Formats: sequence, C-alpha cells, structure tokens
Amino acid sequence: MSSYPAVWKSPAKLNLFLHVTSKREDGYHNLETLFQFINLFDEIEIEKTLDGSIKRISGNETIPESSDIMIKAAHLLKNSASEEMGCRIKIRKQIPMGGGLGGGSSNAATILIALNHLWNLNLYKDQLKSIALELGADVPIFIEGRNSLATGVGENLFPVELDDDFYFVVLNIKKNVSTQEIFSHEALTFTTATEKIPDLLKKTSRRNDCLHAAIETEPEIARALEYLNSQNSIFEEAQMTGTGSSVFARFDNKKGALDAVKNLPAEWEAFITQPINYSPLYDWAVAKR
Repeated sequence: MSSYPAVWKSPAKLNLFLHVTSKREDGYHNLETLFQFINLFDEIEIEKTLDGSIKRISGNETIPESSDIMIKAAHLLKNSASEEMGCRIKIRKQIPMGGGLGGGSSNAATILIALNHLWNLNLYKDQLKSIALELGADVPIFIEGRNSLATGVGENLFPVELDDDFYFVVLNIKKNVSTQEIFSHEALTFTTATEKIPDLLKKTSRRNDCLHAAIETEPEIARALEYLNSQNSIFEEAQMTGTGSSVFARFDNKKGALDAVKNLPAEWEAFITQPINYSPLYDWAVAKR
C-alpha cells in the first residue's frame, strides 16, 4: 500500500496587500506582498509511470496540454529524473482561473512537490523553489507552504503566523485580467520600499498598487468592491487580490459571511473560506485521505 496521498490538495492564496516598489532592468517589478493561504483547494491525482511520458488525463480541458503549467512543471522537474520516469495527471478545479487566487501557480507547485516524492528525487525545498521560480513568480510561495511576506518579484519569502479565526468572502466576477497589461498600465501606482522586513507587518499602507490599473482594465472590479463594502458585518475594507480580478473581504463570523452573499449578482460566484497558516503542501502527509 502506497504511503503517498491519493489526492493532493492544491490551495488558493490571497494577497493581503501588494505594493509595487520599482521596475527592474529586466522588465519585471519589485514587490512587497503578504501571502495568505485559504481553504479553497483544487484536487490533483498523480500516477507515477515508467514509460517516460507526461500526460494530463482529465481536467483543465480549456487549456492546451502544451500550455498547461502543470505539464510544464513536470517536464522541468524531469531534468532531475531518469528518462523512464513519467506520470499521469488528473485535476479537479475549484479555484477560478485568472482571478488572482494563484490556482495555476499552486497546481505547478503541487506537481513539483508530488513528483519529487513519487520519482524519489529527494530535492531540498530550496532546490524546488529555484525550479518553481522558472515557472512564475508566485510558484515559490506554494513550495514554501506557509503564509509569508515576500519581496523581489515574490521569491524572497519570510514566513509569518497570521490570525486565522475569521472568514473571507471571495468574489469571482468571472473576468480575466492580464497581469502583463496591469504592470504596463499607466495607472499602476508605486509604494516606497520598506527598509526592514518586520516593518511590513506594521505598515498601515495595506493597499494593492495594481487596483487602479485593474479597474481601468475591468471596471466591474470596482462594482464588486462596492458590493462587499456595503455589507453591514464587514470587518475591514474589501480588497483585490494579486492583479485581479477577484476581490475579498474579512468577516468575523460565518453568519456575517453567509449574509454577505445572499443577494449576490447572478453573474458572479462567491466562496466563503477561512485562512490557513500552513498549506497542505507544507507537509504533504496532511493531504492524505
């Protein structure tokens, strides 16, 4: 009987704030952000094979297999494996695509962590994070598996413990926003970088510097924020996560969260979630069923 999980749980994240501090010479931007994991998960099944092939069996049907970040992650990791190692991948999506919740990045990290075990590669976490960064700036946080402050393009991670005794309402307006377009938009704002990492948690500027550019690109984001901010039981002002288009707000109890979505516009979807300090990927055994 295998000791590996039958199903690997791949979590979503929120950016509790996102400061853009500068544009780099390589075209990327330096950031300050606070990553918060939530208990909204995709579920991935991975079967090890010995025929050298990497295939997606089901899920993500709207994405060509050659463009699927999970498949890219597997091929990238295969550079550290023997030629006969392969896999079959199934995914059940719950995290909306293109909403700033990190679903694709989380899926890629899940593949790296799972295949590191299944292929008996025994790579260290820092080695996996280095590979993850080749796939995208958000992928290393899902390898780290803990809520973290992040700087650089998101690769410099400083784990933190955050309050988890409350609920988030996350609204998906079902509109995709291009990250590349946001970072090149004239409405993108900048924040002066914080000198000391611990001071980031004390910083009162908990805004998202991508918000104005995202609203210029997709005005419905502003409508979603107004909807959440109109709720009587909201704990603090609603925010956008990542480069959009999903927005979220904190509620102190489940009743308040449930009340907030009773009159939700039919074209949106809502998720009532709770924060978690550790991803199931932090210790893969907790994902076992």
